[in-house]
Amino acid sequence: MKIKPIKTEAGYEAALKEIEKLWGSNYDSPEGDKLDVLVTLVETYEEEHYPVMSPDPIEEL
Repeated sequence: MKIKPIKTEAGYEAALKEIEKLWGSNYDSPEGDKLDVLVTLVETYEEEHYPVMSPDPIEEL
């Protein structure tokens, strides 16, 4: 398995495409392991580059 950190938008897009290909793989397979690692890397990239802010409870009233 050759996986490296996602550092660019192009790397992010490539990881998403690979996740799409691997989606539905058996959990206990090399493909499932790769899917698990890629999802973790994408989540980390998204948290850093696309943060979701919690709504202000006062504004919700």
